[in-house]
Amino acid sequence: MKQRIYIDTSIVGGYFDEEFKEATLKLFERLDNHEIIFVVSDLLDLELINAPLKVRELLLKYSADKFQRVELTEEAVKLADTYISEKVVGRTSLEDCRHIALATINKVDVLASWNFKHIVNLDRIKGYNSVNYD
Repeated sequence: MKQRIYIDTSIVGGYFDEEFKEATLKLFERLDNHEIIFVVSDLLDLELINAPLKVRELLLKYSADKFQRVELTEEAVKLADTYISEKVVGRTSLEDCRHIALATINKVDVLASWNFKHIVNLDRIKGYNSVNYD
């Protein structure tokens, strides 16, 4: 079974960012080689609206079978709100919390992000996990 990797907006943008390009291209190569499937959300779609054109159009190069689409549900909204009420992060990180909640509720194998402040941060991950395990 293919590994399911939830991607946030930073992964799409990382394709064009010199700092993250090499690792991001490897991830997309795995997608091209049918090794993985990207889990993408309507939240990602909304965030890409204001991105540069080349970032907005990147995922359009791929067929729909490369993706599993998920939607922001009431359950995900509530979980994201709990991350904030439990002070894992502040209210300004609501969208990041929603990405994490979507990945959690949809039981993805990996959440990929270049957001080291609010998502890929060991202290934050411990906080999210403590909420998830309660």
